[in-house]
Amino acid sequence: MNPSSRFSFSRDWLLLAGFCWFLFFYGLASFGLIGADEPRYAQVAQEMFVRHDWITPTLGGKPWLEKPPLYYWQAMLAYAAFGASDWAARLPSAVDATLMVGAVYLFLRRFSPGFELDGALMTASAAGVIGFARAASTDMPLAATFTIALLAWFGWRAGGRKLALALFYIFLGLGVLAKGPIAVFLAAAIIVIFSIAMRDARRIGRTLWLPGILLFCAVVLPWYIAVQVKNPEFFRVFILEHNFARFGTNLYRHKEPFWYYLPVILAGVLPWTVFIVAALIENIRGWWAGGRKLSPEDALSAFLILWLAVPAVFFSISQSKLPGYILPALPAATLLLCVYLPEQATAGARPGLLRMALHSALAALMIVPALMVAYLVEMHRFPWGRAAEVSLVLAAVLFLAMTAALQRYGLRMLRIVTLVPALLTVATAIRGGAPAVDATLSLRPVALEAKRFESQPLPFAIFLLPRESEYGLQFYLNQALGRYELGQIPPQEHIVVAQEGNGARMAKRTAGRRYRYLGNFAAQHVDYYWVAAK
Repeated sequence: MNPSSRFSFSRDWLLLAGFCWFLFFYGLASFGLIGADEPRYAQVAQEMFVRHDWITPTLGGKPWLEKPPLYYWQAMLAYAAFGASDWAARLPSAVDATLMVGAVYLFLRRFSPGFELDGALMTASAAGVIGFARAASTDMPLAATFTIALLAWFGWRAGGRKLALALFYIFLGLGVLAKGPIAVFLAAAIIVIFSIAMRDARRIGRTLWLPGILLFCAVVLPWYIAVQVKNPEFFRVFILEHNFARFGTNLYRHKEPFWYYLPVILAGVLPWTVFIVAALIENIRGWWAGGRKLSPEDALSAFLILWLAVPAVFFSISQSKLPGYILPALPAATLLLCVYLPEQATAGARPGLLRMALHSALAALMIVPALMVAYLVEMHRFPWGRAAEVSLVLAAVLFLAMTAALQRYGLRMLRIVTLVPALLTVATAIRGGAPAVDATLSLRPVALEAKRFESQPLPFAIFLLPRESEYGLQFYLNQALGRYELGQIPPQEHIVVAQEGNGARMAKRTAGRRYRYLGNFAAQHVDYYWVAAK
């Protein structure tokens, strides 16, 4: 590597490090864990960490076998280094997203030189990647390991290096440890369909490389065997219920229409949606209109389109749909754009004004909900008024500036002019919206207020709170909680966090025991009670 290339390489990595820090790590603790999944996964890891148990995930002291352990292991390491906290629970996803972006950069440096920095930054700044990189969940660990595995496989196909094939098997095994056998199924489907489409069916057999299979087994089998031995119900709970039943039935009440993932993908790749759609359409239209079979020059584009399409079709068929399921497909979309842009630049093509205007409008409009986050979470509607007018004016200014820059300088300015509103959106959402999100959606302030009523460490119970609240309080209080409505009333002195306005029902539940109303947390409509021992 000559000095100029070495300088460029170092500069790129510094830029990537800075962008990844801001997009994935900045403000991780600005609001507490939200929803049901974040605090639940964080608490499972906390319980494993306290018990020094690397085999059996537990929640409330009972086995919780819904997911494999990769995220839990990563969170345990974060807890060991930094202590158990909400930002430490989110750290694994941020680290995994950074590794994924680095892998995209290295891949494009080999297969689309000159656009490697663009592709890495486009991947890092996609809305779905940013969102899940900042969440304590198993989705980003799967997306990162799956992405690295597929990039390694294509690298092996193109270059023939066994090291790349070994990396494919290692990261595919980590994908199975992240979320289960779905990683193998999706990778196999993509590789088989791609190999047949490229008239290279022998590649399927050559992929089944014995040393690689042994590496895969070495990564996967120790934990799967150990957890099955310690928990004989594991196969039924994890494989039959949380894989087959989740796919084939609406057992977990995540029913959505067949077309659900179309808007999810379009939103997940914002602000690059317009040009990604253009790249997809123009590739397919070129193959269709030409009436030709795929050539070696089409290999990377075809591989990326299949990588995007196979998970989308598979999960569209599923009876259970959640946004995170499609996350492993999103890097294929930004990679496809980075194959498309050099082709357009080589051909001397300039995007039409309509395309540039649509792209600028979508990118600029992202600032509006970012500025309105506090209103949206508190009022549950868009607040038409002075604040909305200011946000729309700012979006209009961004739109005009972006359109003018793209019209004058063309596609070579696409990355720069698009990253500006993307960065502004993230900064605005974190700085302006985090306090409202924390107060209204996270159980962190509720738990802090509850602990303020303790004169000594006490058990806590809940009454008529939703599941999200239970999991959040479990993590922040770090204890199992009794549910009053289920008769799980602690016999000793304790504090109850109850749904607001249920004092009369509390009186009935605590018949024969002294109790006292302690206060209220208005933002989340909960009351606090002290209950004496029996």
